[in-house]
Amino acid sequence: MPKRPRKKPARPIGNRRDYEGASTVAKHLSRENPRDSKAELRLQSLLRELDKYEETQEEEAEDGQTDYESSGPRRRWSDDGESRDE
Repeated sequence: MPKRPRKKPARPIGNRRDYEGASTVAKHLSRENPRDSKAELRLQSLLRELDKYEETQEEEAEDGQTDYESSGPRRRWSDDGESRDE
């Protein structure tokens, strides 16, 4: 059974670990001298996904969302230690 051609050669990058892995693969593909058309398409797709991830990280840094997320767990109103039943 032949493999179906992929519509999108690279999957979306969702976190820092994926970003580092995709970056490593892109560096490896870019060092290869005789690239075939599939390798070239994969490299271009990886570079597009890397750019998208970097843009979202820059936007989050500008919005200050990364600072909020790293500040620790959020507290609920019921965590204040007072009993409402008394």
